[in-house]
Amino acid sequence: MKQRVLRLAIPAALKHLLDIVQILIDMLMVGALGVAALAAVGLSMQFLMVIQALMSVYAIGSSALISRYIGSGRRNRASAVVYVGMWVALAGSLIVGGIGWIFSADFFRWMGSSSDVVDLGSGYFGILSLGMGLIFLDTLAYNALSAAGDTRTSLAIKIFSALLNGGLNYLFIFGHGGFEAMGVEGAAYATVCAYGFNVVLYGWLLQRKGGVLDIYPIFTLGDFKKMIVIGTPAAVERVVGVTSFLLFVMMIASQGTEALAGYQIGLRIEALAFMPGFGFSVAAMVLAGQYIGARQYDYAYASGVLSTKIAMVFMGSVGIVLLIVPELMIQFFTNDPETMDQAALYLRLVGISQIPLAMTFVLSGALRGAGATKMSMQISIGSLWLFRIIPSYLVLKSGGGILGVYIAMTIETFIKGWWFWKVYQQKKWLNHKV
Repeated sequence: MKQRVLRLAIPAALKHLLDIVQILIDMLMVGALGVAALAAVGLSMQFLMVIQALMSVYAIGSSALISRYIGSGRRNRASAVVYVGMWVALAGSLIVGGIGWIFSADFFRWMGSSSDVVDLGSGYFGILSLGMGLIFLDTLAYNALSAAGDTRTSLAIKIFSALLNGGLNYLFIFGHGGFEAMGVEGAAYATVCAYGFNVVLYGWLLQRKGGVLDIYPIFTLGDFKKMIVIGTPAAVERVVGVTSFLLFVMMIASQGTEALAGYQIGLRIEALAFMPGFGFSVAAMVLAGQYIGARQYDYAYASGVLSTKIAMVFMGSVGIVLLIVPELMIQFFTNDPETMDQAALYLRLVGISQIPLAMTFVLSGALRGAGATKMSMQISIGSLWLFRIIPSYLVLKSGGGILGVYIAMTIETFIKGWWFWKVYQQKKWLNHKV
């Protein structure tokens, strides 16, 4: 079982790393155009976070069904779920893309952006909105193949896609290779082209005979309903998480520019610690669904425990580094002493909580793989608001400062990890019907 966990987790973790690297490269290239361009793309990334949360409706819903059908030996039924998911993704992308295209400028105005940022951001996000169908289909294909037990193919596609995106950024943004310099809009076109490349490759793989999965052209109403029932709580959990995150950032911003800058730097560094957690979360989600589909409930439970233990080792090791020598990584982002102190404070407290964070990542993934997304939603939202958002607000009102906010955040991480573990141990999720 350990080898199976690692075969799923390592490629998924590396793909997640490439996702982060690709965003950083985009930001670095766009940053050469000026502060307004950087702000426009940065805000667009925030909007995309909300859209990605909404995509959980079909992404998580289809994953839970596909993994369970694969586990029970019903490959054609799993392939039919891909077909259903494709139509849901296309319909959703038309709605979201249409709203994004029409209201892109308004989104930036509502955020209080300057006129320069509004002009640049509306152009960038408008182009992404036109390619929203490709973004939605890419998400579906990645989750479908992962649920079927294949994360290596998605990693290979991502490697070439990231290289393509970087190359096209160079050509489109700055006007090399005979292309006209398009600035921020060039970055958007490069991103859409990279997603198009992904979708073409995924489409070819899913049309091939003899693969782990294909597209079986039957629209089953039952699977559509199950997908929505499973996926909706996951989407609600992520949308609430994204909006709550923005509130948390606002609280930190109230403590000064250095505190906010230190927090943002800390987040970028902490993303490296998330990488193994994300990978083993995918492994736990896939194996829980497949083993439950095969009615091997003991294996389903054991796979989550094993994935959690390995993730705890990896993330705990990173946590020790963050706790002892956070300045080693912070110095690559800033030389300002106060900002460095603020970032170090955040990373040290984050380092303490890496082990319970690993538990949260992996065990929530196992619950979602079993289709028990409502359980995961209740724990995540309940813990976030009861033990992080409200206490942080009260701490600030009582003069506790940024240290008090970060302590509340750390305590909440421990509570959430413990809460997921208690629910996981009860094993009710193993009998969740989909």
